[in-house]
Amino acid sequence: MDGAPVLAFVTSPDRVVAFAEALIALASGWFGLGIVFAYSFVLGFAVVPLPSELVLFAPLDLGFSPTGRLAIIVVVSGLGKAVGSVLVLWISVSVRESDPVQKAIENSRFRIHEWSRKASIRMARRYGYLGMAIVLSIPFFPDTASVYAFSVLEDDYLRFSVAAFAGSVGRLVVVALFLEGTIGL
Repeated sequence: MDGAPVLAFVTSPDRVVAFAEALIALASGWFGLGIVFAYSFVLGFAVVPLPSELVLFAPLDLGFSPTGRLAIIVVVSGLGKAVGSVLVLWISVSVRESDPVQKAIENSRFRIHEWSRKASIRMARRYGYLGMAIVLSIPFFPDTASVYAFSVLEDDYLRFSVAAFAGSVGRLVVVALFLEGTIGL
């Protein structure tokens, strides 16, 4: 069997978006919260052309008011994004601490280690986790890229996950307020 059709499906951005939209459209009832979490988790670590705001349109019928339904979606999505972001941080810290990477850094004639350490300290002092949360709050901005950028600089899992959660929630709240009539508030 030829794997080309499967590869074409996976690599076609339009098809990936269509698949994500169909998946979110199936997110009904309490099972749908699992889909919202899984979707947000994947977006927390995978560089894919999907909008995290799509979860706001999940047709969850949980017996709550529209505002309660929206609050649950936002919190579950934020938790999924936080867990996915921690996976990114864990991978980043593991790579930074691996022997081949450490040796390459130490043997570099460009003193990358010292430069990156100083640059990281400057970035962390200037923006810190609040900066990460703010960047992640920007609607329709590629948030996974921001998570990867900050994972190079930071290594506090709790603060990293809280910043990812806060940024994800902030982003969804901003979009929900903007789309107030569209998503049934």
